[in-house]
Amino acid sequence: MTVVTPERATNVPAPPRSGVPKRNRRGRGHAGLVLAAPFAILLTATVLVPIGYALYLSLFTDRLSGLGFSGPHQAFIALGNYADVLTDRAFHASLGNVALFVVVHIPVMLGLALVLALLIDSAVVRLKRLWSLAVFLPYAVPTVITGLVWAYLYSPNSGLTALLPLDPLGKSGILPSIVNIATWQWVGYNMIIFYTALQAVPRDVLEAARADGAGGLRTAWSVKVPMIRPTGFVALVFTVIGSLQLFTEPLVLRGFTGSVTSTWSPSLYVYEAAFIANDYGRAAAASVLLALVSALLSALVMRLSNRRSR
Repeated sequence: MTVVTPERATNVPAPPRSGVPKRNRRGRGHAGLVLAAPFAILLTATVLVPIGYALYLSLFTDRLSGLGFSGPHQAFIALGNYADVLTDRAFHASLGNVALFVVVHIPVMLGLALVLALLIDSAVVRLKRLWSLAVFLPYAVPTVITGLVWAYLYSPNSGLTALLPLDPLGKSGILPSIVNIATWQWVGYNMIIFYTALQAVPRDVLEAARADGAGGLRTAWSVKVPMIRPTGFVALVFTVIGSLQLFTEPLVLRGFTGSVTSTWSPSLYVYEAAFIANDYGRAAAASVLLALVSALLSALVMRLSNRRSR
């Protein structure tokens, strides 16, 4: 038996590899580069270049040669500045102060912001926009002005100190005073973040919880809070980074009390080293170490967030 097979067509063109012509693909690639160029330029100019310059300065120090008449010159000392900072008791004390600040400030501020957001999101509170604006207004006040206002309120002539169990400008009361200033200013900002996340919670889920007999507190704790947990971790990361950079509040209160030293926080330590002692190498080394601590804590919080979200 003879089997007849059809002849293979030799003139049929091969199908294109992609539905988009090669010229259009190149154009889209160039368009992506053009759109990403402003961000890349800003990132390089405002983040990468300063970090690189700080790393460069941290490896040098100013030294006088001869009798010192020729002025100081930069000398390469490798990791000498890092060793000086890590063995400096003032730097250790500043890290201890900011650690206590973080332990007290973050739970109080984020907890209060979450409670206020839940109250405004509930059906109990009326005039929600007015209350949101009232809580958010302290964030719009510059930090220096906020520090000055509270410094005058903390002064003995204001009458507020008579109502407090301790001196807000004393050695034992300066940390709660700084925590109060930072909380008063940042609670509204984080409240808006939580409130925005609560607005995105599906209403059918809330109605199902009410249909199952859950009250307002049960719905808030068992339904709303777990659904905005990723937003809470993001707010926690930003708060940790901002708390480690504590600078303006102690700097303002330093002019009103002797309880705040020139190296009370790591940022004040860097400021004192750079602009008072003119030791830019030590200031750059302390800045790099502070950035590393911030990066490690942020990575720890994000890892914890990923584990809780699984």
